[in-house]
Amino acid sequence: VVFIIRRDIEQDFKEIIGKKIEKLVPVEYVYQSVDELPGEKKNVWNRTKPWGTGQAVLCVKDVVKEPFMVINADDYYGKDAFKNLYQYMTTKMNPDSTLYDICMAGFILENTLSDNGGVTRGICEVNGENHLQRVTETYEIQYLNGTLSAFDEKKTPVMVTPEQHVSMNMWGLPPRFLDMLGDGFTEFLDNLEEAEAAKKEYLLPKIIDQLLAEKKAIVTLLETKDKWFGVTYKEDKPVVVESFAKLIADGVYRKDLFSDLQA
Repeated sequence: VVFIIRRDIEQDFKEIIGKKIEKLVPVEYVYQSVDELPGEKKNVWNRTKPWGTGQAVLCVKDVVKEPFMVINADDYYGKDAFKNLYQYMTTKMNPDSTLYDICMAGFILENTLSDNGGVTRGICEVNGENHLQRVTETYEIQYLNGTLSAFDEKKTPVMVTPEQHVSMNMWGLPPRFLDMLGDGFTEFLDNLEEAEAAKKEYLLPKIIDQLLAEKKAIVTLLETKDKWFGVTYKEDKPVVVESFAKLIADGVYRKDLFSDLQA
């Protein structure tokens, strides 16, 4: 497991989380910093916000040399999604393919919503072979008066359906993807305009969507029916706690979650 963290939370993170996981699996730590830039580039914009998920994944370039899975550390994805990606990456993925051979967990939109407000999701379009065609970031998705409501990045209403596949940023990637990320980050910084330098992000879903548009990647969507849990709003916490209690009661996990990792 490679944890991508900020240096200022290193000690607290290791005490609360890292030391528990270190007892069970090999662990590496890498550090995302707004000043960690490629080549001779400097943070001339005095930016304070991290550069996004693309830069975060790029931080593992010196410790990851094999196909790897990317997840958001504060989301629960379910066992099924991990099994599906692991099976694909160990039996089907061709890391040396001319096209980037990528897989992703395809969640059902309705299984990823919050009862406490709108959420942002990457809406997926797939072909008959379950190959991803594009991912469209869609915002403020929620039920309003019994109808599913959503907006695009220009705040224009768009139609989504409960059974659509969405990306929750759970990807299986070949190691050479990291070289492409590095080149892409340099290009991102070269084209950064002063007006957007404080907030614009180098985002993994947009990077993969661009590869698809340029026909440089094949992304296999692996459907999972698992329910995603996350604390988007503070009101979500009791629901998440209750959901984990039910998973334990149903025998999906042991009461001691870390002992389940040892099984």
